[in-house]
Amino acid sequence: MPSAKSPADSEPIRVLVVDDQELFRRGLTMLLTAEPGIEVAGEAGDGDEGSALASAVAPDVVLLDIRMPKRTGIEACAAIKQAVPSAKIIMLTVSDEEADLYEAVKSGASGYLLKDSSIEEVAQAVRVVADGQSLISPSMAVKLIDEFKQMSRPERDHVPGLRLTERELEVLRFVAKGLNNREIAKHLFISENTVKNHVRNILEKLQLHSRMEAVMYAVREKLLDLP
Repeated sequence: MPSAKSPADSEPIRVLVVDDQELFRRGLTMLLTAEPGIEVAGEAGDGDEGSALASAVAPDVVLLDIRMPKRTGIEACAAIKQAVPSAKIIMLTVSDEEADLYEAVKSGASGYLLKDSSIEEVAQAVRVVADGQSLISPSMAVKLIDEFKQMSRPERDHVPGLRLTERELEVLRFVAKGLNNREIAKHLFISENTVKNHVRNILEKLQLHSRMEAVMYAVREKLLDLP
């Protein structure tokens, strides 16, 4: 498999911006264009247009608002992941609702940022998800952990499903704590590429789209316990 893109690579990370607020969309596009290693592949003003454009230009990363006409960001996220599985989705929204966060993760989003994030934070999120990792606003991370805990119900019978290796479970536990690949590699004394391979194997075995979704599945099926 080809390695994930990064700013150091010759090929820039191609980003699609989808937001119905034209002023915000144009401003974000302008600022991202000035960021090294990032190229804006297009912009759209609603969920339908965004989904169609994503299919046409096959971006590396899509920045999606949630509240949009014609098709919501959540619906567009699912459609884009189906049409362009390699595309990484970041929800960039004013919504701090737990339900929106949870539905975004279930639809395949790899990132969830609030619109009060700085351009540096947005650009960093683009680079992180393009590298195969996940990123959400700190204020939303607590809500996601709470959702994990609610999903881990003691009365559920354990569902064996597709078994993960001990090493994969170990990696998944660190992912659940919010560590990135480099930090996990340091904890386990293995290379960052080995961690990437483990995460990819976990997603393939569980047939899931993102790291966050894998953790939700793991907690729901009682494959690991959160503190």
